[in-house]
Amino acid sequence: MHGKIRILGIAGSLRQGSYNRAALQAALSLAPQDALLEVFDISDIPPFSEDLEQRPPVKVLELKQRTRAADAILFVTPEYNYSIPGVLKNAIDWGSRPYGDNAWDGKPVGIMGASIGMLGTARAQYHLRQCCVFLNMYPLNQPEVMIATAGSKFDLEGNLTDQHSREKISQLLVALVDWTRKLGSKSE
Repeated sequence: MHGKIRILGIAGSLRQGSYNRAALQAALSLAPQDALLEVFDISDIPPFSEDLEQRPPVKVLELKQRTRAADAILFVTPEYNYSIPGVLKNAIDWGSRPYGDNAWDGKPVGIMGASIGMLGTARAQYHLRQCCVFLNMYPLNQPEVMIATAGSKFDLEGNLTDQHSREKISQLLVALVDWTRKLGSKSE
């Protein structure tokens, strides 16, 4: 796998001022030289319905096209009720349907998240990893980026000011690029 690695970043929060959207914005500035990180906004994806899966909405077609064009995926997830948000699960479901047309298939994945709690989205990230199993995605195991007590790590404009968190995101992106190249070289 030669050239820049194309990473599609997806934040699992719809709130404009969310810490996870802000963490994804920080990742944009921390991406290594040999990567191109692009963001896909899932806010306009309608609720999944099998009635529509044979003729999916335009935003779903765009999600699947951009997913397929990417070399890797970066999920940035909040944690709601010990799990991933419904809007993120909805986007994942749309990307995998109809059965046999899974746009996520074989994609390397980086996972990170931010929360105001002490666990920094640990449970949501582990649940997201379970989803990756069935979808035949390859999540990177380390480093883990779990930004706990996020209210103290971002400024009022949404900039990630915590140096440790910035370093962990940078390490995750470098590792994701390496992981993507390693998996790509096995399939060539």
